[in-house]
Amino acid sequence: MKINRIVFVGRTGTLRAPMAVGIMKKMMPGVECAAKGLVVLFPEPMNQKVEAVLASHDITLDGFKSSPLTEDDFLPGTLVVAMGNEDYQKIIGQFEGSDEKSVILLSEYVEEELEVIDPYGQSIQVYGLCYETLSNSLAKLKIKIQEEYHE
Repeated sequence: MKINRIVFVGRTGTLRAPMAVGIMKKMMPGVECAAKGLVVLFPEPMNQKVEAVLASHDITLDGFKSSPLTEDDFLPGTLVVAMGNEDYQKIIGQFEGSDEKSVILLSEYVEEELEVIDPYGQSIQVYGLCYETLSNSLAKLKIKIQEEYHE
């Protein structure tokens, strides 16, 4: 099955998930990307430091607002990418449409020893480091998707 949509999921959907969307849209322009959160009480803009780091790499996500992950996100051709192990466990445990083929833990899937750090509350430099780490992991994800799903 061809992957035509990637949904990046974090706790609030305002930090690593939109950062991943911005990076992946540049890497795979033909694939629809979305950022979702597991704890979204109301739509929020992305974190200002995420926005600044993305802008420094000529990436903008105009009008971005956080939205919750729902059962409707588990469609054929959609790969759900959990940013952290806790997120992965919640997705697998809470959503009937989820399974180990449609939901992956990013770090595990691309064979990284460590998860991409959650930069919340840290300095802009930590957000920049998060961007670099995420870029490397997503480059590996792109290759794996192309190999495994024959894109």
